[in-house]
Amino acid sequence: MTRTSGTPSVSPTFRILPVALAIASAALSLASGSAAAQASPALDRISVSAGGFYVEPKVRAEGDTDYGRVRTPEGEDGHTTLPRVKADLLIGDSHGLSFDYFRYHKSYSPEFAGSTVVNGQNVSATARADAKLELDLAKLAYKFWMGKGNDVFGVGLGAAYYRAAIKGNGTVTASATGVPAQTVDFRGDESESAFAPLVEVAWRHAFSPEWRMYAEASGIKKNGGNVNGHIYGGSIGAEWFPAKNVGLALDYGIQKISLNHDSEHDASVDVRLKGPSAYLKVRF
Repeated sequence: MTRTSGTPSVSPTFRILPVALAIASAALSLASGSAAAQASPALDRISVSAGGFYVEPKVRAEGDTDYGRVRTPEGEDGHTTLPRVKADLLIGDSHGLSFDYFRYHKSYSPEFAGSTVVNGQNVSATARADAKLELDLAKLAYKFWMGKGNDVFGVGLGAAYYRAAIKGNGTVTASATGVPAQTVDFRGDESESAFAPLVEVAWRHAFSPEWRMYAEASGIKKNGGNVNGHIYGGSIGAEWFPAKNVGLALDYGIQKISLNHDSEHDASVDVRLKGPSAYLKVRF
């Protein structure tokens, strides 16, 4: 793990805020012009959802060191709630913009094991670290909706921004036959971010003005650069509006994140997030 230095990183909130403001500005300027169009009852002119993604993460990380390749055991990492925000804007009756953002920040204490050959000798190493894994994911897509009845299907293209960071400190103990064991303390702070193309598909159905159902899936693929990999996700859920403009949304979803960092010491992280989400939704 390499210690980083230089200009402090900018909070993801300040990177995402201009996107949210752009959506809000477009909504205000277009709402009056699109009000006369006859859209599907399964879609809203403008909607904003805020809530939490209750997940049991499954995390696996590995990387090269001077003592060989080390890795964490793959396993469940306890339940946690991730903050999540969504926004949608409908232009006319078949064009729209969608925005989705969530963050995963988790502290953990992994144990590693690895081995390599140094000067013809087999060297084994163990390590223990107190680490913090941070993942931020924001998606903005243009969607084309097909259908005007109670059922609509959407296809979207856009871009995703993701940031991954690992911070921590720990101890590595290396040993070889006939050589006293050596212990080294380390501290590291590694962070990378990138933009990647995004593809989305969605289906929405209106049972009534108060009850609706939806399903959606997305895929992100990043090639080249220091950070590459893929992020896939999907969910299925329902919405209930006890009031005309305020409702609740519940769904069950999964996010599969696999990122690789190519450098002098290659590293990779795989995270699977699955569980229910709940949102308070406001529509106009």
